[in-house]
Amino acid sequence: MQGTADGSGRGLSGSEELRNNGVVKNVDEARETSTGTPQEELAAGLRSDHPTRNRVARSILDHGPSTVAELAGRLGLTQAAVRRHLDALVAEDVVEPREQRVYGARTRGRPAKVFVLTDCGRDAFDQSYDKLAADALRWIAEKEGGPEAVAAFARARITAQAGAYRKAVESVTPDKRAEALAKALSVDGYAATARSAPVGEQLCQHHCPVAHVAEQFPQLCEAETEIFAELLGTHVQRLATIAHGDGVCTTFIPKTTTDASASTAGRNPA
Repeated sequence: MQGTADGSGRGLSGSEELRNNGVVKNVDEARETSTGTPQEELAAGLRSDHPTRNRVARSILDHGPSTVAELAGRLGLTQAAVRRHLDALVAEDVVEPREQRVYGARTRGRPAKVFVLTDCGRDAFDQSYDKLAADALRWIAEKEGGPEAVAAFARARITAQAGAYRKAVESVTPDKRAEALAKALSVDGYAATARSAPVGEQLCQHHCPVAHVAEQFPQLCEAETEIFAELLGTHVQRLATIAHGDGVCTTFIPKTTTDASASTAGRNPA
């Protein structure tokens, strides 16, 4: 596979382009003559002759589920141009349309359609050695004590990783902690943002380098949620995860109260 990731496993850098394989006229014939998996075919077959299309896909990766209007605004394109590129990306199974998820009171009218990356689309940006990681965790579960052993590993992993997050959070005032945590997570490839929400904030991770492994081992998400609660000093609740098919990992952070406890971290949705 050429140019799909650097050695850190964080996916393509901003200067590298998602390569496009164009329109395949005879899909069945192409599949019959191919020897790789669908994900390998997509990543290996993409070319750099459509840089604007790459920008559209990259914007969805960085910002999460996006409407045509949002993409047009971010990229400085017309909505008609964005739709053309999205049609091609949908045909190539890089993105897919979904109904926009609404939190809180729903307004009148139909929800806007948003576009999210498919598993194949994420794989084109990210090579995180998922099978090796999943095999290792499965071995731990079988040989070292079942799900509890995997949970212990997940907690140890995120605790070691959280050193930089802790420094970032402790360097700011409490009202800036979610934003500081989002910036620290982004350094590790999570493309995170923090935004205001009713009675609190939402921490949104638009990318997860270990999403495919976390789909099989939810202990990874649960340990991450627990460390977020510890770092932020308050109960948090995981509302959605990429590992469970959502377009973005969303963690709700309520306004801090005197009786908040980090030990009551919300569990990852089943």
